Amino acid sequence: MKLTVVGVENIRCPIKIRERGGGRQSTVADLSLRARMPSETRETCLTTVRAIINKYQDDINPNIFPCIVDELRTELQADAAQIEMTFPYFIEKQAPITKTSSLMEYTCRFTCQVSDKQDFTISVWVPCTTLCPCSKEISRFGAHNQRAEINLNVKFTKFIWLEDLIELVESGSSSEVYSLLKRPDEKYVTEKAYENPMFVEDVVRKVAELAMRHDDISWFSVGAESFESIHKHSAYAFTDLEAISG
Repeated sequence: MKLTVVGVENIRCPIKIRERGGGRQSTVADLSLRARMPSETRETCLTTVRAIINKYQDDINPNIFPCIVDELRTELQADAAQIEMTFPYFIEKQAPITKTSSLMEYTCRFTCQVSDKQDFTISVWVPCTTLCPCSKEISRFGAHNQRAEINLNVKFTKFIWLEDLIELVESGSSSEVYSLLKRPDEKYVTEKAYENPMFVEDVVRKVAELAMRHDDISWFSVGAESFESIHKHSAYAFTDLEAISG
């Protein structure tokens, strides 16, 4: 009996991701592989996956990742192969007023499929603050705000840094968030959000507009979940290039 797809899930291994500043960041990735194999193939692909990842693990970047998948497909003699690699990525950020430094963690993912062509997507999940415009309008003072998470997925025509995508997303929210803030910083962030109220739909529209204006992004989708502070439920919105263009 011919199987449609074979693969391995949740391989965890250390890798190094190339940083915009020129360094290489050590992190840990969870990898999942799926391959469309010829019917006569019987051996496991785990050994092959491990060998190829070990070969490239010290310099993972958007340019090299499709080469990894293509080599994997060749070694497995597969009709098509896909690797999904999810990892935490850390960026040192300065607080807006005191300039206190701290590390912010972002979840990132590289997804690449190779058959007769290559299809590569970068995904980032970025925490941010949203402040409700309706609450601000109807209240005599204050407005409810909450933490939200924005997921941006992009395909690109030229090399693009994770830092660039994360900064693009942060600029589309009521305010970005930080790991460490002192009182002057808290005042600034709170007032910035208050002066920039946004529904979760507004956030998605804004990030989509920024992605459409980016010269190197050829396709995108963006979703945002707002973890509501005065409701038990979350609020959610999503769009992609097809929905906007269509």
